[in-house]
Amino acid sequence: MIKKIAILTSGGDSPGMNSAIEAIVNAAIKKKLEPYLVYEGYLGLVNGDFKKVEKKDVKFIGNKGGTIIYSARFPDFKKIEVRKKAISEMNKKGIDALVVIGGDGSYMGAAKLTEMGIKTIGLPGTIDNDISSTDFTIGFHTSLNTIVEVIDKIRDTAESHKRVKIIEVMGRYCGDLAINAAIATGAEILSTSERKLSEDEIIKQTKKLREEGNRSIIIIVSEHLYNVSELSKKIELKTGIETRSTIIGHSQRGGIPIAEDRILAKRMGIFAVDSLIAGETGVAVNLIDNKLSTKNILEIIKMKRLPRKELFNQYDLIK
Repeated sequence: MIKKIAILTSGGDSPGMNSAIEAIVNAAIKKKLEPYLVYEGYLGLVNGDFKKVEKKDVKFIGNKGGTIIYSARFPDFKKIEVRKKAISEMNKKGIDALVVIGGDGSYMGAAKLTEMGIKTIGLPGTIDNDISSTDFTIGFHTSLNTIVEVIDKIRDTAESHKRVKIIEVMGRYCGDLAINAAIATGAEILSTSERKLSEDEIIKQTKKLREEGNRSIIIIVSEHLYNVSELSKKIELKTGIETRSTIIGHSQRGGIPIAEDRILAKRMGIFAVDSLIAGETGVAVNLIDNKLSTKNILEIIKMKRLPRKELFNQYDLIK
């Protein structure tokens, strides 16, 4: 029977992490558990940077972006002696279980602790939506909203000046942000790691679109595919069309979480507490067809993201 539960956020921050923290703390207290916050992710776990909290300490944090308990990259957590130090710090506080909110790298840390006897559960907190076991990750919808808002504004100026605009969005090697943004904004050209266009293909499509009378042309690309500054120069040189590039960058991570992410985070946080009380460990919470479930973390890490064929087909019909 667990009595004390700790919460940490790890990896890149995502909107909705604070909503998850709030829900976990409140649910834990309702279930007669003592909640603790861990500051600075796994680094804080090793340093014993814990704080016992009450409901008043997390009141209204759900409408804040980022993570109030901070995050840190900490590759040394891969070392067993470092993890032993973390477990020692947890034992000093009598902490029985740990909730980890983050992406696949954060999940790996939780899996390693599970192997060493710590009860753990993961929540998918990443804007990229690149965790294959869940339909949506915490932060994805807010990030997508940010991207759409930026592209809509860029469209205004591109239309005014008869320009081509290349927009680079985040997502690492997952194109979910790009494809959904392209559908939402009516972007004329899309390139992701799942369906990458060559630079020549982009130039060819750009020429054709201008010949068809398109005044503004929006090109959405996922990060890590091109040097968008150089690509814009090539497009302008080969087509004669004024071309500019924009890397939206870390503004996609920040901002007030929208309703979808707050609700998803709170549902998942409550489910995580219930799952730990029921004896589950070494698992992560997922949302599939609007139903919550858990799955082994190591299995999740090995899963491949299914291709978004339906989304790409829909985009092709409306672009």
